[in-house]
Amino acid sequence: MPKMKTKSGAAKRFKKTANGFKHKQSFTSHILTKKSPKRKRQLRGTKLIAKSDVASINRMLGQ
Repeated sequence: MPKMKTKSGAAKRFKKTANGFKHKQSFTSHILTKKSPKRKRQLRGTKLIAKSDVASINRMLGQ
């Protein structure tokens, strides 16, 4: 049986941690003028993947 291949797009977006997977928040690159400062501030940093999506991320990363 051949090895599972990693989806390269997923490998660039998700990193494995002890508690799941972390990812960069979306909606931060353009059309920022209509977004409030509070909203933009809360979009900073990284977030954890929802528990319901962990199985599909695992499959994409070949784990």
